[in-house]
Amino acid sequence: MTVDVLRGPTRGDRRARAAVAVLFLTNGALFANLLPRYPQIKADLGIGNAAYGLAVAAFPAGAIAAGMAAGVLVRRLGSARVAVAGTLLTGAGALAAGLADSVTVFAAALFLAGAMDAITDVAQNAHGLRVQRRYGRSIINSFHAIWSIGAVTGGAMAAGAIALDLSRGQHLLVSGVLFGIAACVALRHCLPGPDAEPPAAEEDTTGPGPRQEPDAAPRRRTLYVLAALVLIATAGTLVEDAGNSWATLYLSESLDASVTLAACGFIALVGAQFVGRLFGDRLVDRFGQRQVARAGGVVAAAGMGLALAVPTVPGTILGFAAAGFGVATLVPAAMHEADELPGLKPGSGLTIVSWLMRLGFLCSPPVVGLVADAAGLRTGLLVVPLAGLLVILLAGVLRTRRD
Repeated sequence: MTVDVLRGPTRGDRRARAAVAVLFLTNGALFANLLPRYPQIKADLGIGNAAYGLAVAAFPAGAIAAGMAAGVLVRRLGSARVAVAGTLLTGAGALAAGLADSVTVFAAALFLAGAMDAITDVAQNAHGLRVQRRYGRSIINSFHAIWSIGAVTGGAMAAGAIALDLSRGQHLLVSGVLFGIAACVALRHCLPGPDAEPPAAEEDTTGPGPRQEPDAAPRRRTLYVLAALVLIATAGTLVEDAGNSWATLYLSESLDASVTLAACGFIALVGAQFVGRLFGDRLVDRFGQRQVARAGGVVAAAGMGLALAVPTVPGTILGFAAAGFGVATLVPAAMHEADELPGLKPGSGLTIVSWLMRLGFLCSPPVVGLVADAAGLRTGLLVVPLAGLLVILLAGVLRTRRD
């Protein structure tokens, strides 16, 4: 345990926490401003569901291509600087996607935005965990809750821009400039100095230190747990992608909702996800991450399953809300658990989960698109309740309540 943890957070630490919160908010808001514009872009480009699914898969493809570079950039430039630079370039990619006049340009812009988003995500989480060590207690879920606030804000901004009949270029330029300035201001208040810390400072004081195993113990268990954590995090990203890529389309095209009302599916999902993350730390402390994850899987599977079985606009919006609430704590839980796995270098588990979970974003759009073209988008969205069931099956690798 370090002196920083013993003395508690200083005023500078509190400012750094606020700065990291701003970075998470801007990261959530930037791309969320583009998502409700997808139906218009799809219509203007004249592409079908399968082509659309392949195009939007460029975002997670870019994330996977660049994800492993984040660690190198953070070590060389510092997590705060990398997060802010990635934020600025993510905004530029979103603007380029909104102005795209061909499916190729649209996909290329999403690839750039996805690559920068992945780098930003790793960097801001690294800086957030650094601030958490100063506090000596868990605050990482609060950062992810702020991300959800940003996503809701971005979705609401997009819905407002659509209602005001603003062009995509005007809307996304304002969004990029606004949140880019916010990120640059936040940089001034982030923690100074390098991100690399002595091994003792890496201890997580919110619970037991990294679990130790004898040298002769097989690593098979560690690899199994790591794979399960990747799948749990991926289940969370699958549900998020359902809101990102398909909620607006499903409500507008399959259920004939108005363009403005159709945007409420995405807003409901990320809004409920925010509520789940806001209370996530308290729930985990009381019931344990394992029980919270299993209960969340039940809520997501039952809520969205019922909405798809009895399709109505209000019911579907509530179904997306249930799905968002159910998966709220999955990604933070998987990242934290992976970071404490024995037999891995410090930070390796977190990096692997952060990188591989994006396969959910990569695989989901084209798979759902192909199923939608063959059997309808309603059938394609069965990926959401299936993700909930997967979490129920794998939640046993997570920790129970700590006494």
